[in-house]
Amino acid sequence: MEPYAAGWLSIVPPIVAIALALLTKEVLSSLLIGILTGTLIYAIGTDANIIMGTLETTFKLMGDKVDFNILIFTSLLGALVYVVGMSGGTKAYGNWAVQRVKSRRATLMSTSGLGILIFIDDYFNCLSVGTVMRPLCDRYNVSRAKLAYIIDSTAAPVCIIAPVSSWAAAVGSSLKGNAVFESDMAAFIASIPWNFYALLSIFMVFFIIFTGLDFGPMRTSEEKALQGNVGGIQGGSAEPPKANPRGTVMDMLVPITALIIFAVLALMYSGGYWGADPAYHSFAASIGNSSAAAALVWAAFGSVLVALLLYVPRRLVPFGDFMQGLVEGMKLMLPANIILVLAWTLSGVCRDLLSTPQFVESLVSTAGGDFSVFLPAAVFIIAAFLAFSTGTAWGTFGILIPIVVPVVQGIDPTLTIVVLSATLAGSVFGDHCSPISDTTILSSAGAGCNHIEHVSTQLPYALLVAFCSAVGYLVAGLSGGNLWLSFGTSLGLLIVAVIVLHNMRRRKPKIQAA
Repeated sequence: MEPYAAGWLSIVPPIVAIALALLTKEVLSSLLIGILTGTLIYAIGTDANIIMGTLETTFKLMGDKVDFNILIFTSLLGALVYVVGMSGGTKAYGNWAVQRVKSRRATLMSTSGLGILIFIDDYFNCLSVGTVMRPLCDRYNVSRAKLAYIIDSTAAPVCIIAPVSSWAAAVGSSLKGNAVFESDMAAFIASIPWNFYALLSIFMVFFIIFTGLDFGPMRTSEEKALQGNVGGIQGGSAEPPKANPRGTVMDMLVPITALIIFAVLALMYSGGYWGADPAYHSFAASIGNSSAAAALVWAAFGSVLVALLLYVPRRLVPFGDFMQGLVEGMKLMLPANIILVLAWTLSGVCRDLLSTPQFVESLVSTAGGDFSVFLPAAVFIIAAFLAFSTGTAWGTFGILIPIVVPVVQGIDPTLTIVVLSATLAGSVFGDHCSPISDTTILSSAGAGCNHIEHVSTQLPYALLVAFCSAVGYLVAGLSGGNLWLSFGTSLGLLIVAVIVLHNMRRRKPKIQAA
């Protein structure tokens, strides 16, 4: 299928999908209507049959865009979660943790800390943190919306500032062939202090945990949770109806630890650590060259085998029940997998059919020349819009980096790192809060939270951080790249804004952090 330059019409499909999702609270039909809107535009623009051309293009693109590695990984992880629950390990862990984690704040801190520790890949982070921490969060009446927010905010925002991660590899691949930087990794590391959205998102998580200054829909969800309604979706619990009472904490920790170890080893293997090319015989180089999706499939399969060897010989879970449990666990991931397929298809409609990247490129090129001091903030906004519309951060900075780096080099080379960071930050923001982003979807699945509730409760927090980040990038342009003044402005504005927004509802009881 040849691309069609649809101009401003190229942004209509994601706008339709997002608007319908927020209005109807039903994501599957919203995504499908967005896809059909895009393929209808394509059919009309290419003089194809309006009905059959639209349908044929839709389902051909859907088949082309499916990433079976990710679907297999999410299914295997759902299966692992289920059989761990069957063994009684999840319940035992909850009983063990509640004796040591004595407060709501400690639970939230533990969740955030685990999210930061799993920095290698955001997919792995989203589902693993939810698997481990969901029982404990339920015990302390933490809303599923808050859990999903913490998971999402310690996934992509952490990965984008971790030099050893699949995201660092993606950024490096976008910088290849660019003569501006002597080292791709050096450029990535230099961008970290300027990635205001990622840094402020992480700060926001801990600030809200310590102060309890929730606001907006999240505050409502937390108030309901304190009354016993955590807001979980049907089938979202990791605890099957029949958990073996002989299960121990190790029956949960061993498979999860195996998953982490296998993930690291598989990433190293796929990146050539043990291969013939000596260039990849270091940990950082192999992780940077790795295939994350394939590696996570191998890791998930290995952890399922570990669970099989751990449970069946000890008769915690009979073999027949174990195999049936795998099937039941995979069923739990079916809604998330369907959303992923539809989200990938919608992204393909924008990128491959309607030339949305080229439309955005024209906007960047047009806006760059006469407003150099506004360039960092403008690039941040454009990257955010593109990532929000397409649901992909990698695709966004992959599109924009080759464009904006030459632009800023021609305008003001001293702002090169600032603009590069603004591109990455805007891409992460759009990916972080977009209803059609795979990490947003997986965060909902990992937390067992209704997807639209996760989006609607997280969006005000993400928008606030994005606004403060944009102000910081504006200050960076006006100050000629003064890091401390720029970041200090963003941080101070964020703290003040959170306090003000919380106090706008003084009549409501404050969410207790302890």
